[in-house]
Amino acid sequence: MKVKKIILVGSGAVGNSFLYSAINRGIAQEYGIIDVNEKVAFGNVLDMEDAIATSIHPFNIFHAKYSDCKDADIVVITAGRPQLPGETRIDMVEGNSKIMKTIATEVKKSGFKGITVIASNPVDVLTYVYQKVTGFEKNRVVGSGTSLDSARFVRALSQRLDVAPQSIQAYVLGEHGDSSISVFSSATVGGKLLSDFEKAGKIDSKEYPQIHESVWRKAYEIIDRKGATFYGIGSALANICENILINSKRVMMVGAYLDGHYKNNGLYTGVPAIIGCNGIESIIEVSLSEAEQKQFDISCKLLSEVIIKANDAIK
Repeated sequence: MKVKKIILVGSGAVGNSFLYSAINRGIAQEYGIIDVNEKVAFGNVLDMEDAIATSIHPFNIFHAKYSDCKDADIVVITAGRPQLPGETRIDMVEGNSKIMKTIATEVKKSGFKGITVIASNPVDVLTYVYQKVTGFEKNRVVGSGTSLDSARFVRALSQRLDVAPQSIQAYVLGEHGDSSISVFSSATVGGKLLSDFEKAGKIDSKEYPQIHESVWRKAYEIIDRKGATFYGIGSALANICENILINSKRVMMVGAYLDGHYKNNGLYTGVPAIIGCNGIESIIEVSLSEAEQKQFDISCKLLSEVIIKANDAIK
């Protein structure tokens, strides 16, 4: 039986949170860590291997080189400088695009044939950069997209309606950032549209702007209070990787390449997609209201403009 192997590139707070979540879920048996700071990478290997004896799921962890990507099932990339207080993710594009180009070149050189999952910010743009540099099939390059945003949206609705989040299906589309769109028109609770709950007086549509703002501003609040966000995205990344490895065909929020989907093309952004062993099996196009479609178009236009800056940075 082939051992499932994941290589992590970027041993910062996000990468380590992902790795620890993956280890506790038991989604792979072999984990490797690559980081430009080899001392830190090796330190994290030594720290996490202390969990082997007490872990429910057996695993091995090692200090990896890019050549170790060759036979990996998934490469997860979280490398890049963190978002600073008061800074948007878009502000990080130039420096992190250059870092991503270096990583992409090394992964390509290794002969890697698996699925890449990317969470480095600005994630929509850097997923595009990685795919462009490597030339890998677009469906096999997966961004974390709005997976975290959607989890926050579901949580907010769960608290407001007093319903378990597992019973709610609701998506945030577009940029993982300030131009994202919380799709209230297609949100369902136990299969019933949110509009049905409006009619029953359980929620008021006047609350929607406030709920959406709480979703996209949450990252800023966390960064202001503790300097960075990492547990939520770490769990979201582990969830994406697990569903790839078990070929679940589950609909998940990820950063996928649009080729005419939602009336846009030529970029990666957050949309629901069927996830399986080929990465993004297909994109699901949920119904959007006229206002939601307009905001989605604005978000895509913004990302397209930032992609131009990223392309200039990696020339």
